[in-house]
Amino acid sequence: MLEAGSHGATRKYKIWMRHRYHSCCNRLGELLAHPTFKIKEQALKTLIKFVQLEGVHPLEKPKWEGQYLFPRTLFRAVVGSLLSPEHDHSLLLSQFREYLEFDDIRYHAMQAASDAVAQVTGQHPEVSLVFWNNAFNLLSAVSLPRQECDVANFYVKHTEPSDTWKVIHLKEHRKVFQAMWLGFLKHKLPQSLYKKVLVTMHDTILPHLAQPTLMIDFLTNACDVGGTISLLALNGLFILIHKHNLEYPDFYQKLYGLLDPSIFHVKYRARFFHLADLFLSSSHLPAYLVAAFAKRLSRLALTAPPEALLMVLPFICNLLRRHPACRILVHRPQGPELDADPYDPEEEDPAKSRALESCLWELQTLQQHYHPEVSRAASIISQALSVPEVSIAPLLELTAYEIFEKDLKRPLPKSVPLEFVPTQGLLGSQEDVCAQFFMLS
Repeated sequence: MLEAGSHGATRKYKIWMRHRYHSCCNRLGELLAHPTFKIKEQALKTLIKFVQLEGVHPLEKPKWEGQYLFPRTLFRAVVGSLLSPEHDHSLLLSQFREYLEFDDIRYHAMQAASDAVAQVTGQHPEVSLVFWNNAFNLLSAVSLPRQECDVANFYVKHTEPSDTWKVIHLKEHRKVFQAMWLGFLKHKLPQSLYKKVLVTMHDTILPHLAQPTLMIDFLTNACDVGGTISLLALNGLFILIHKHNLEYPDFYQKLYGLLDPSIFHVKYRARFFHLADLFLSSSHLPAYLVAAFAKRLSRLALTAPPEALLMVLPFICNLLRRHPACRILVHRPQGPELDADPYDPEEEDPAKSRALESCLWELQTLQQHYHPEVSRAASIISQALSVPEVSIAPLLELTAYEIFEKDLKRPLPKSVPLEFVPTQGLLGSQEDVCAQFFMLS
């Protein structure tokens, strides 16, 4: 009887201790929303340490030997608290980023993030911007290893990893990574997040997806938004077309439609022309398509600021260098008159714009530009184009301030040519009294 009583007391003590442990974890979870960052940081470190200890010393006995043990319940609660709809946890998530270097933490963080996004969006018809920013900060911090052999760094230590565990296989990480991003991107995101996602899409998301072509719906929808978002979406579509054999016949028509006067003044001007140069780099593009882009850019150049012209003019010349068939736009013997240009600037389809029937008279007009650097750049089109292309990379970020500073630092010439015409009178008559006064003076 005494022995049975001691076992009962031990069992009650274990139950009591477990309740105290869960109460402690709950209290630490509440402290993740504390206004003092130091307290939030210490609470997070303590909870993650509990995750490690609970994985080594599980609260429940494993059902079979060799079973993969990870405290999913506790860890999901931690991730759920980090993805709060009320509190901005950007600084705390930057601290959490260091734990994502561990393969098991990263794997379960992706699963927990997917569940948290589904839960919050299911409970709230209008999700706050704070939640979307927290979710994006966590998702964008996930970076998968490149090779299978790199998956060997675990936070919860195990003596003998089993080949049956999904957490040790890179393909399983890719599947979870893909499900996480697809679950996030299927929702209507704030416009600011659209741009952040699309900026990183080509190098941090697409290369790690199990099936990159599943992003086609998101990218095509983003393409229809217009403006900068459409441009950034075209970058992801370009990768899917060239690396994953995706068919998207409207790609260059979409890019052509983005060419309007605003491209010289938007924040992403440098990125636009960098990507446009990449998209038009293939020598296999049809001549009518390249001619349409060259003609549209030439027409827009008539009203562009000098800093944009110094980049656009070499860009057009590079197009002519890559595609000799388009040089007829410069060397056409009988160029069209100003009021008889066959090019249709209102046509959205570059194939129907009749650009190849026209000529680049706009560049000849720019040879009379008031800025000497622009007129010099435009005059190159009248000369024989050199074979090597001119790199536009140093010109992409050029600003009006830099041009002004360059002109101020230019040394003055020793002698300045002057032209003096004697006055012929105030009203043009040599007998004018004023003319006689000027001559006497």
